[in-house]
Amino acid sequence: MNIHQKYILRCIELAKKGLGTTAPNPMVGCVIVHNNKIIGEGFTSPYGGPHAEVNAINSVKDTGLLKEASLYVTLEPCSHFGKTPPCADLIAKHQLKEVFIGLQDPHDKVAGKGIKKLEDAGCKVTVEVLEDECRKHHKRFLTFQEKKRPYIILKWAESDDGFLAPDPSLRGDSPEPFWITNAHSKQLVHQWRSEEQAILVGTNTVLEDNPKLTTRNWVGKDPIRVVLDRRLKVDSGYHVLDKSVQTIILTEIEDTSKYIRGIDYAVIDFSQHTAQQICDVLHQKNITSAIVEGGARTLQTFIDENLWDEARIFKGAISFKNGLPAPKLQGTLQHQTQILTDTLSFYRND
Repeated sequence: MNIHQKYILRCIELAKKGLGTTAPNPMVGCVIVHNNKIIGEGFTSPYGGPHAEVNAINSVKDTGLLKEASLYVTLEPCSHFGKTPPCADLIAKHQLKEVFIGLQDPHDKVAGKGIKKLEDAGCKVTVEVLEDECRKHHKRFLTFQEKKRPYIILKWAESDDGFLAPDPSLRGDSPEPFWITNAHSKQLVHQWRSEEQAILVGTNTVLEDNPKLTTRNWVGKDPIRVVLDRRLKVDSGYHVLDKSVQTIILTEIEDTSKYIRGIDYAVIDFSQHTAQQICDVLHQKNITSAIVEGGARTLQTFIDENLWDEARIFKGAISFKNGLPAPKLQGTLQHQTQILTDTLSFYRND
């Protein structure tokens, strides 16, 4: 590994500090080097704030060094005005001599235009430094740009004997979750919620568990709640309609008089490729990633339509002997880890 690759690795390390806060912008990392010494670092601020390159340049104490410095960044600097001015313009203004880029930005407003701006300003540009690592890091952003859908993470917990939920006779009268995993696994799930833009469940999950779908056992933002409610069976007494968090209901009901004010509704055709339509709606709403938490039919729909990127599956120590079977998927097992009594398996969809 050469020195340029090491600096890009540091950029990736920095960029991860923006996980869960930058979307729909990508989480970018940036390092500025002068005479083999890092003089500035930055990562993307929460959405609407400065980008990584701006934060890195602003962190340099002696800006006179920038003319003789090199800038490293995980993704091509932007070349257009959005919520902030173009980063390529700022780099050109400070006349940095070299820029090393991990990955060209596929966004149609950038897509090589940032590189051209830098080269036109007399900057030497090197692209595709640790490209594979940068693609992996920017998986959410790239899926959104290239596949025109959010990055989809399937998550569920199943009993030791392969059931997603117990037989109804084992449940109480009031709708509440039936816990399969331990407290440490539950906390990890809340961390995941803080890292993704949206969380999605089906009607039965809401009616049976009455989940809040918020981030409570971890410090971080709440994801946007997305609920499949084909016939609007969920009423305002359920947590998901308490308006405490942005919520989107996907339904077939077009009668807006049945909609609750303050809740976002979108109409889809549940008889046709439901998962694809869900992805289309979320893409239109600029949602770059979503965790699908259930139930079984909803999860299986994404599996059957091959619209998933990762699966994170807990297996608890409890046995039900009878109940709702867990979904089945074909994927590449990445790794497994033990969380006390729970086994957590990570799969990738190749």
